[in-house]
Amino acid sequence: ENPKNQEERSGIQMRKKGPLQQRRKVSVTIPGVTGTPWWRGKPITPYSLLSAGCPPIGLESHRIEDDQILASSMLRHGLGAQRGRLNMQAGTNEDDFFDGAWCAEDDSRAHWLEVDTRRITMFTGVVTQGRDSQIQYGDVGVETGTDDFVTSFYVGFSNDSQHWVMYSNGYEEMMFYGNVDKDTPVLSEFPEPVVARYIRIYPQRWNGSLCLRLEVLGCPLSAVSSYYTQQNEVTSTDNLDFRHHSYKDMRQVSTAGRGRSSRGWGPLWGMECSVNKSIEWHPLWGWNSHGCRILHGGGILCGLMKVVNEECPTITRIYNIGKSSRGLKIYAMEVSDNPGEHETGEPEFRYTAGLHGNEALGRELLLLLMQFLCKEYQDGNPRVRSLVTDTRIHLVPSLNPDGYELAHEAGSELGNWALGHWTEEGFDLFENFPDLASALWAAEERRLVPHQFPNHHIPIPEHYLSEDAAVSAAQGTGAWRGWQGVTPVPASQVAVETRAVMAWMDKNPFVLGANLQGGEKLVSFPFDTARPSPPMPAAAPRPLDYEDEHPELQETPDHAVFRWLAISYASAHLTMTETFRGGCHAQDVTDAMGIVQGAKWHPRAGSMNDFSYLHTNCLELSIYLGCDKFPHESELQQEWENNKESLLTFMEQIHRGIKGVVTDQQGEPIANATIVVGGINHNVKTASGGDYWRILNPGEYRVSARAEGYNPSVKTCHVLYDIGATQCNFILSRSNWKRIREIMAMNGNRPIRRVVPGRPMTPRERLRLRLRLQHRMRLREQMRLRRLNATMATSSPTAPLSTTTLPFPFSSTAYTPWSQEPPTAGTWEMDTETEVVTQLVTETEGWELHTGTVQPLTTAETYTVNFGD
Repeated sequence: ENPKNQEERSGIQMRKKGPLQQRRKVSVTIPGVTGTPWWRGKPITPYSLLSAGCPPIGLESHRIEDDQILASSMLRHGLGAQRGRLNMQAGTNEDDFFDGAWCAEDDSRAHWLEVDTRRITMFTGVVTQGRDSQIQYGDVGVETGTDDFVTSFYVGFSNDSQHWVMYSNGYEEMMFYGNVDKDTPVLSEFPEPVVARYIRIYPQRWNGSLCLRLEVLGCPLSAVSSYYTQQNEVTSTDNLDFRHHSYKDMRQVSTAGRGRSSRGWGPLWGMECSVNKSIEWHPLWGWNSHGCRILHGGGILCGLMKVVNEECPTITRIYNIGKSSRGLKIYAMEVSDNPGEHETGEPEFRYTAGLHGNEALGRELLLLLMQFLCKEYQDGNPRVRSLVTDTRIHLVPSLNPDGYELAHEAGSELGNWALGHWTEEGFDLFENFPDLASALWAAEERRLVPHQFPNHHIPIPEHYLSEDAAVSAAQGTGAWRGWQGVTPVPASQVAVETRAVMAWMDKNPFVLGANLQGGEKLVSFPFDTARPSPPMPAAAPRPLDYEDEHPELQETPDHAVFRWLAISYASAHLTMTETFRGGCHAQDVTDAMGIVQGAKWHPRAGSMNDFSYLHTNCLELSIYLGCDKFPHESELQQEWENNKESLLTFMEQIHRGIKGVVTDQQGEPIANATIVVGGINHNVKTASGGDYWRILNPGEYRVSARAEGYNPSVKTCHVLYDIGATQCNFILSRSNWKRIREIMAMNGNRPIRRVVPGRPMTPRERLRLRLRLQHRMRLREQMRLRRLNATMATSSPTAPLSTTTLPFPFSSTAYTPWSQEPPTAGTWEMDTETEVVTQLVTETEGWELHTGTVQPLTTAETYTVNFGD
């Protein structure tokens, strides 16, 4: 505002007409609105208006509660006033209580949608949107086949909700023009701001049915009239950069100032970066208020990640994990006391964000977390220093930089629900990973787990990694509606970003991680894939609540651990457990806890969480940060306070459970050894340095370590309630399984049949036994001849030997047959640890006295194998 102008102005003429009220001309004095608007004389873009002007009052983010939104009527409860929020999504079932807009009961122009801000507010504009729905209905419930959106409307204001004044251009009521489709938000700015408490939208023309979604832009001029809202308003004391950052803002480096004379446009945010001596230094980072830092020689270094790295070079490192389809690098920052190296005994943690480009809050929270860790480490914060010293932290702010650039160009509030959600080629990255859960369940049904099919580190299918899999999704799918479950991108098509993430996972031994998303406020954990229900007899129809009665069908072996991890984040969040308001778009699905299993909430195959759990050691969860995917800059400070404690608490959970090193008797580390926890049918493997980490809840566990060529070792490990993993090291001794396998190969790697004494053999059994004995004797003879030829001179003649001679000494004693069958070849490493080999030899030449029945004579041949040969 210009202080030279008068403090009060009464130049806005507003007139009532039509069916709303009787026609009259009103002159309104609006206190507090003086001078020329801030944007006069400056270039106007939608994003600059929203980012630097009055922010949204909070319809989309649900800061405006349901009882603050009223309407003249509603078509049904599912289309009530509380559904008239910007980007509100319809439920999975049409015509339920959770539809995708407010809709009036008929086509009268007298209908309105009203918002009570509960404080004096300076309104600067509104953002409108049509109805979200796959099916369009008319006012009588008949399908119309057209989209529903408002094309023009009037705006009214009031301080008491009784006396309303229409916005006027000085001569007549001003008509604002709205949408041309149902999804794209349209900003209608007011030429002059208006100060009031209530605002109403009066639709005048529309397409299809009268349906509307709305966001209001306004600056509060007084305290809110709500005790609970005041309690939730927190001001951050952290001196951080609370702004949205584009790709260049995040990383770009410029070595010289650009612009005219001594002032130029900075390469970051399109704002002026001063390069003269009067630069405004940031009290923490040494940069000016526009995010640019002066280097020696007068050059400018811009880019938040680079600035953090320059401020804390001993604990940070910037690297990239790959490139997007458009060639943008996917940057990551490592925070550790020894960046660039994996330290033995130090677990690795990861936070990722930006899987969907239009979910910008997670991106900004990770950029703020980088700044916070650097600053607090320098200030000597013991909690942060302990995290950085004992953990290798990886932060990836944007896995989908192409999608974010598209959403950032449209700006906060002006990008629809799907703009920037997918990659440049049309992939939903979160659901673009191999579906290993379905393969595991199919193997379990065939009883192949764990001997023939592993329950951990399941390999990626070969067809998924083939070059033919990396074809563009745009050829067959386009922008599909992934949130509503319409046909997804085929699994045979792999995004380049997905390949980069999978290679990154295989390279680093991550233990715990989370991906930050948006559109809801909860924590989701695996499995995300819904396991098919077992077939039921035709005579017993499946009950409607079958899934609720059999939740174990979709639970992971680490279900209790996942619940603990999810609760650790949700409970530390300032508002995530306040589920009395319901969910963002439907009812609360978290049972008032803020956590939910993915398959029970939003089932989908090939998720990043399921892949990480079944292919690596890492336990990964999805954290949905809020209803607004792309919040206004003014809300970033509040969102940082909401999530700061949760982000730190969740990272600390990596130090819960057991850890240790697996070595041989000479102290050499054993890589890829398997750590088995009794009672949990999911194993982990050791890293290259022989170290491992296993997150467990408090309790006592029987833990064993196994490795190829070594005898297994078993220990009892105790996990306490306090943070700090229990040390459980293993020393393995070498075994002789290689030689035992050679001996087993003589029997065709088949278990020897147990003969029940006293039961006569059938002719078929006698024939099979005779053939088996003949085959075994041929193998013995071949092995004997090979060894004989290798030890005797070639010139000396070879005397024929008796066929009954064995290649090694043995003692034969008649025993009763074994009570159990020997283990199969697939279980040698688990079930046998002896060096004494016993074989059954059954002969059929014996006759029982006074009978004519052939009886088998079973003897156990016990011999000691010289494994040094």
